[in-house]
Amino acid sequence: MNDVILHLIPREQWASLQGQTEYEGDTLKSEGFIHFSTPQQVIIVANARFKGHTGLQILVVNPSKLSAELKYEPPYETNPTSEIAAQTRGQLFPHLYGPLNLDAVIRAVDFEPGKDGYFTLPDLGN
Repeated sequence: MNDVILHLIPREQWASLQGQTEYEGDTLKSEGFIHFSTPQQVIIVANARFKGHTGLQILVVNPSKLSAELKYEPPYETNPTSEIAAQTRGQLFPHLYGPLNLDAVIRAVDFEPGKDGYFTLPDLGN
């Protein structure tokens, strides 16, 4: 699954996008891009930002089908001592500089934390 990028989204929000063609997320306007992760990074992000949150899904996206520009950049962290910054030092994250065209989404996978509130990577399919 190294040929995909992942985006975390509330299940209700994903359901509301059915029949739409684009998704701007909650950061395109405020930060200029939509946050994505690689399969190797998504658990770090989920546990740092969403520990204990239920009702999430992972959007599995084919980057070769994206209409907007995708750039791999350092994590967007304003706090260099944050958990994400500490665990991802030297890594580059995928950032999409425009709306996500929904025809690039391969599938949405339910993403629930364990009883301890922490996430583990589910089967993302083929």
